[in-house]
Amino acid sequence: MNLETWLNNIADFLVSAGVPEEHGPMAALALIYLGLTLLSLLIVIALLRRNLRSADAGEEAVEQDVEPPATPGTKTHIDRTEDSASDEGPKTQEAPPAKEVPTFEEPVNLFQRMRTGLDKTRRSLVGRLDALLGTHPCLDEEFLEELEEILITADFGMQATQELVRALTERLKDADQEDPGQLLEVLAEEIRARLKDSGPDWPTPESGPLVIMVVGVNGVGKTTTIGKLAKQFADQGKKVVLGAGDTFRAAAAEQLEVWGTRSGSDVIRHKEGSDPGAVAYDAVKAAVARKADVLILDTAGRLHTKVNLMEELKKIRRVLGREVPGAPHETLLVLDATTGQNALIQAKMFREAVEVSGVALTKLDGTAKGGIVVAISSQLDIPVRLIGVGEGVADLRPFSADEFVEALFANN
Repeated sequence: MNLETWLNNIADFLVSAGVPEEHGPMAALALIYLGLTLLSLLIVIALLRRNLRSADAGEEAVEQDVEPPATPGTKTHIDRTEDSASDEGPKTQEAPPAKEVPTFEEPVNLFQRMRTGLDKTRRSLVGRLDALLGTHPCLDEEFLEELEEILITADFGMQATQELVRALTERLKDADQEDPGQLLEVLAEEIRARLKDSGPDWPTPESGPLVIMVVGVNGVGKTTTIGKLAKQFADQGKKVVLGAGDTFRAAAAEQLEVWGTRSGSDVIRHKEGSDPGAVAYDAVKAAVARKADVLILDTAGRLHTKVNLMEELKKIRRVLGREVPGAPHETLLVLDATTGQNALIQAKMFREAVEVSGVALTKLDGTAKGGIVVAISSQLDIPVRLIGVGEGVADLRPFSADEFVEALFANN
């Protein structure tokens, strides 16, 4: 039976089933096409199912019979096998994991920390001086004008800059004009001569705790400096009491309490807006009663007017002096080095109102204007006691004039 006969038979069947006679052959072709399509689809499905079964069988064989060999520090069974082993009995003993080899970082010495903290100032000052020396064959007027500009830019201030330029001109007038490289050595000596050392130790009171009154405007890092200082004293085995005398700045007492927790220090505080003199009185009484070694008193950085602020600081000094002879033994002015000449103005203002005995210069690592150290020390005759050259507690460093100059000029 050929295809035409099959087609006629299917057409006759469809006509008898109700298909119009003129559409019989076309309907027969459509039926045959549909049948072949369905058959092809069934064959494809059957092939896919067979492939899937083969893949599943292969994975099972790998899991059961072809486990990878164990290596030191790795598990000897996959997780499913471990679960089964926990029910059936003890598991195969695992190889101990390889021990991690500890890595040790070589500690950065204190001088390197200082040098790193002064990097911006060193590049601004000594880096530009090196460039200047490389472009000028002699120490002429043009050289001195550019030198003056470099010093002012580094915030040495006009007075200190003019003094340094005059001293350099006088000392180098008979020097070999073809060797301007002597300038760095002479400049380092002249800067060192204008820096006032405060000495390495804090005052030693005859009786009672060492009382440090900390002053400064808001935003200079006053409370953070107090916290770091308290931690350093505590690490030396000293008992420290902190007085939260800044009752005007929101959350100032809470910030001080955080530092008190870190350093293990007692914090004496009143509610916000209280009389700072009352806080000072309670703090010094507590320090004496608890036989503390050190009392550090925070103070307000802003009242309604400058007059109010300074009068309040004078009152606090009187309160401390009545309770502990000679207190405050140190009045520490905190200044932000990044404010440049504004820090010098603040120092003059506080020196007129209270007996500032030392300066803590914060954020020295964040500025290229470290010359402010020289300006404060030479113009105001106030020693720089502490400098901040980083975020860590140890980065609040006792100031050393020799170390400062060496960090700026060494190996340049």
